[in-house]
Amino acid sequence: MAYRRIGIDVGGTNTDAVLMQGTEVLGWVKSPTTPNVTDGIVTALHELLQQTGAAPADLHGVMIGTTHFTNAVVQRRALNPVAIIRLGLPATECLPPLIDWPEDLRALVGRATYLLPGGHEVDGCPIVPFVPQDVERVAHDLKAQGLTEVAITSVFSPVDPSQEQHAAAIVQQIIPEATVTLSSEIGRLGLLERENATVMNACLRHLGRRTVQAFEQALALVTLQVPLFLTQNDGTLMRAAYAAQYPVLTFASGPTNSMRGAAFLTGLADAMVIDVGGTTSDVGALVKGFPRPASLAVEVGGVRTNFRMPDVYSFGLGGGSMVTPAPLRIGPQSVGYELSRRAMVFGGDVLTASDIGVAAGLADFGSRQHLEALDPALVQRCQQAIERQLAESVDRMKLSATPVPLIAVGGGSFLVPERLPGVSQVLRAPHYQVANAVGAAIAQISGEVDQTMSLSGHSRDEALAHAKALAIERAVTAGAQPDTVQVVDVEEIPLTYLPSNAIRLRVKAVGELRLDR
Repeated sequence: MAYRRIGIDVGGTNTDAVLMQGTEVLGWVKSPTTPNVTDGIVTALHELLQQTGAAPADLHGVMIGTTHFTNAVVQRRALNPVAIIRLGLPATECLPPLIDWPEDLRALVGRATYLLPGGHEVDGCPIVPFVPQDVERVAHDLKAQGLTEVAITSVFSPVDPSQEQHAAAIVQQIIPEATVTLSSEIGRLGLLERENATVMNACLRHLGRRTVQAFEQALALVTLQVPLFLTQNDGTLMRAAYAAQYPVLTFASGPTNSMRGAAFLTGLADAMVIDVGGTTSDVGALVKGFPRPASLAVEVGGVRTNFRMPDVYSFGLGGGSMVTPAPLRIGPQSVGYELSRRAMVFGGDVLTASDIGVAAGLADFGSRQHLEALDPALVQRCQQAIERQLAESVDRMKLSATPVPLIAVGGGSFLVPERLPGVSQVLRAPHYQVANAVGAAIAQISGEVDQTMSLSGHSRDEALAHAKALAIERAVTAGAQPDTVQVVDVEEIPLTYLPSNAIRLRVKAVGELRLDR
C-alpha cells in the first residue's frame, strides 16, 4: 500500500509543504514563514489540503524539517542553564568544560561545572574507579540550586557508557524532575566536541519539548491525527518524542532534506547539489543518495561539535539577497520572508537577486514593469557576480577536478545558469522548488553504531556482524519496517596502537518508515 504523507520544511523565508503518495507528488505549496513558526505550518497545511482535496483521514504521517533549534543557538535565545558533569579526573583537568565556547554563550549556559574522577581508556579499561558518592554530592548541590538540565560526559564513553549511565541514575534518584543528556548517546569519540554537543542538547531540551508540542498543536488545528516525525541531519527521521529529547540531531537537517529530495526527484545517487533559498545557498555532495558526511568537527553558533553532520558549504546568496550597485555587492543581507513586499519586482524599493533574475529573463513572476528603469549593464554585472559565487562554491566542495553533474533545487535556483565551470550538466527536476519538503516526506528511518571493540577472543567478522545486527535493531526500534532495513554504510578503523587489537566500527542501517496506524 502506498501511504499518503506530508513533508514540511520550515525555512527562514518560506515554509514548504508537499503531499506524496508513494513516489508520486500529489501537490505542493509555498507560503511565507511567519514570526510564529506554528502559524506558518498551519497556513501551509490548510493550503495544501485545500489544493489537493485530501481528507485528513487519508493521511498517515507528517514529517517536518526545521531550523528552529539551530537558530536558537545562533541567536542565543530560549536556552536553559545546564549543570555539566564530566567524569574525567585526573586525565582532563587541564581542559575544563566549555573552554572553547564563545563568552556570551558560556555565560548563558554554563552555570555549574563539575569534574569528577572516572572515564575509560580507548580499549575500555577504567582510568580510575568511579565514585558514586561524588555524584551524590553533586546532585544534592544541583537540587539546592534548582538546576534540572544535566549534561554528563565521560572519557571514551562511546566505548563503555556504564559510568555515564550510573551517574545519570544517581542524579535522577535525587532530582526526579531532572532531564539528563548522556554524551554516549549524542556524539562520537572526541571528548571536547562530544561534550559540547551534549551540553548544547541539554540547553535545548526545554525548547525541544515546547517546539514539538507546538507542532502537534498545529496538526490538531487542521484535524490531523497522524504520527509526527522530525528530520535529522543524516537524512533520516526520528519520532517527535525522540526529537524533543535530542533536538541537536535536527541541526543542518534543512540542507540534508534538500539533498535527499534532489536525489529522489532526479534519480541520481552521486552528484553535487545546490539549494538556493531566499536567504542562503547550500552546496553539498551526494554519495549513494545521502549527503557526504563531514569528516571534521563542525561549528554551530561558534561551538565545535562532532556529531554526524552533512558536509555542506553555506553562503549568503538567495532570491531575497539585497543588491548594492556601487561597489557591487550581492548579499549576505536578505529581505527574507518580506520578499513579496520589499522586492522591486513586487512594487517594493529594495533591489534583490530576484529582481536581477526576472530582469535577465531567468524567471517570470511579479511585474516586469517595475524593473524597466534597471540598467542592463548592472543586470549583466550582477549575473556575472552571481555565477562566480556559484562556481566557486561548487568547486570548493568537489573532491576532484573532474566535471560532475549539479542538481539545482530551491525557490531561488533560477539564479543558477545552465553552464558552470567544472560542472558537466545542470539538472532541474520536477518540483525542484520544494525539494526540501520532498526530502522530508521520503526520509527513511536509520540506526547507527559507532563503537570501539576489542578483537581479543573475537574475530573481525564476529565484531562486524555484531555491529551490523545492532544497527539494524536500532533502526527497527526507531520505527523502520524490519523487512526493508539494509546496512548502507560500514567504516572500520583498525586501532593498531592498542595492545588489545581493537577496531573502531561505524555501521549505519536504513529502512522504510512503518506508517500503519
